[in-house]
Amino acid sequence: MKHVDPLCRSDDIPDGGAIAVENVLEMGGSVLLMREGERVFAYQNICPHAGKRLDWSPGKFLFDNGLLVCTAHGACFKVADGLCVSGPCRGESLSAVAIEIDGGEVRLQQT
Repeated sequence: MKHVDPLCRSDDIPDGGAIAVENVLEMGGSVLLMREGERVFAYQNICPHAGKRLDWSPGKFLFDNGLLVCTAHGACFKVADGLCVSGPCRGESLSAVAIEIDGGEVRLQQT
């Protein structure tokens, strides 16, 4: 991971919501950024069930009772750890992406 520019500012992510940032990982694809208060969580924008994107339209995500919902098959994920708590991939987790927040800017964690 060699992306040094900020992905976004933490306040660009709606509290209780999510955004997607495209083509920042070495393998391409989309990073899903979700925010709860001051905390930001990052995952690959791929459902572990069928390998499909989680958004219903690029960068548009569905939440139900504080859970992220995969629009393809209805799997529901906890924001804080990406664990699937219901649906076809129950017990599996989203693939976490290491980030850091510096001065309100969200960046990929440098390795």
